Amino acid sequence: MGLGNVLGFALIFVPMLAEAMVSARHDRALRALGAAEPDGDVYKVMQVAYPGCFLLLLAEGALRGGGWNGVTAAGLAIFAAAKALKYWAIASLGVRWTFRVLVPPGSTAVRSGPYRWIAHPNYVAVAGELIGTAIATQAVITGVPVTVAFVYLMWRRVGVEEKALAQG
Repeated sequence: MGLGNVLGFALIFVPMLAEAMVSARHDRALRALGAAEPDGDVYKVMQVAYPGCFLLLLAEGALRGGGWNGVTAAGLAIFAAAKALKYWAIASLGVRWTFRVLVPPGSTAVRSGPYRWIAHPNYVAVAGELIGTAIATQAVITGVPVTVAFVYLMWRRVGVEEKALAQG
């Protein structure tokens, strides 16, 4: 495994672990406020698919053995912009951001930060992370199917979130 592959792995999975810790802390706080998970969520699939998608993209990139070039730089720029949007969404949601769908009783939709313009900026950001990674790793075989499959899961998740918020 080359240095570029190690750096790519760290660039993706170190923030993912930090996000998991933040999510777990927020999860506990939301449950203390009476939030419960709704039926029909795809979280268990997403929990495996999210890191799995990135592993597939990184594996293809490693097998291709591509080096640093303009395409890699463009993919990294997209990935960085997606992370910035994601962290803006997380900051705007505060404790209400988790990996799970947890809506405390009486909650209303957030309309600040990127939520002023985009209904689900976190999911737009996750799609951007996948697209950026696919481009950076030049994953021409796995890039599209991995991204489309995860976007489908997010689409299903949006329905669960919107229903839970409407009932909140």
